[in-house]
Amino acid sequence: MPRDIEDSMHPLRRLLALPAFRRLWAVGGMANAMRWVEILVAAIWTFETTHSALAVSMVALMRALPLLVLGAAAGALAEVLDRRRLLMAGQAATCLGALVVLALALSGMLQVWHLAAQGFLGGLVWTGEMASRRRMLTEVAGERDVVTAVAFDSLTANTTRMAGPLMGGALYQYLGLPAAYLVAAGCYALTFTLLAGVRHDQTTRRFVPRLLLAEMADAVGVVRRMRVLQAVVLITIAMNVFGFCFIAVLPAFATLAFAASPVQIGLLSAAEPAGALLTGLVLASRRGVPLSPALMLAGGGFFLVCLLLVVLAPTLPLAVAVLMLGGVGTALFAALQTALPVTQAPPEARSRVLGLVTTCIGMGPAGQLAIGALADGWGPAAAIPVMAAAGVAMVLATALHTLRR
Repeated sequence: MPRDIEDSMHPLRRLLALPAFRRLWAVGGMANAMRWVEILVAAIWTFETTHSALAVSMVALMRALPLLVLGAAAGALAEVLDRRRLLMAGQAATCLGALVVLALALSGMLQVWHLAAQGFLGGLVWTGEMASRRRMLTEVAGERDVVTAVAFDSLTANTTRMAGPLMGGALYQYLGLPAAYLVAAGCYALTFTLLAGVRHDQTTRRFVPRLLLAEMADAVGVVRRMRVLQAVVLITIAMNVFGFCFIAVLPAFATLAFAASPVQIGLLSAAEPAGALLTGLVLASRRGVPLSPALMLAGGGFFLVCLLLVVLAPTLPLAVAVLMLGGVGTALFAALQTALPVTQAPPEARSRVLGLVTTCIGMGPAGQLAIGALADGWGPAAAIPVMAAAGVAMVLATALHTLRR
């Protein structure tokens, strides 16, 4: 394509003209959709089996735990090892795990710990997603279109976060748990095939274990020197510990507050990402999101305020509307959570910084345990606003610390 024609194209059209970008984008979309199918189906089955919100939180915790333990290490490894092969190994592992769950369910031997184990495996794969797939996506896009690439990928993530719970609720209610894991296994097999066709040039080097800690420490040093990256790290902790933990008790909340069916639980789970999707479409039409840490903090804080209000909703449709409104905030947060590190961090440290952000995402288990315990003791309708209020306080403190001149 002639250079002048390429320059005149909308950035998104330029990106979608690249085969490697299309494949990496499709891998992220399908894998994320199946992740949310598994999360919802595992949560509903566990609550129906145990009648314990804490048990549901424990299963969700196992999926997030690898992000906390290995997030920074995954970022350092992505600087050394072949990122495409790391991603392929992960998709193959999750496919096999989904088939094992399917076999256990069909034989009547499925137990809660089996779903927790599959969640842990999925969490291991998820750990490398930001430092590997998203890093590759930005490399394919190039510096000129990196913001558009991240915004479009975030838009897709919000779409699949909406579609996944809807699909999971419908599959569970009408076909049962085995069907959900059969669909998941098929999609993971397809993502493996797509990755195999990606052409990606990367300079690798010999893996030296003793240097791993040094590279992780270097990522911490980069963040300490840059307030914009400090804002990313702190808002990520606030959102994952105090905000997104509500997903762990959402089936219990919907069942107790509205006597919701699995399909209705899926609808409530899809509400926030639906709002984020609509917001993302508006942002995409305006050619991306301004690279503003203040906008990222405002988005996260707005979502947490919506969580304070959702438990006051007297009906399921009104609760859906409040969470959709909260999606406006999560769309801003999600786009800038990746766009700021890949544009502000030094190029040689970007995977390591993204790995550190993944570690902060992995702090979610602390919130899931806390909200599960609060929900068992006080009920989900009390647990959700208590955690959200703590998140709002952290966002305000972060804004005072990182935005002052």
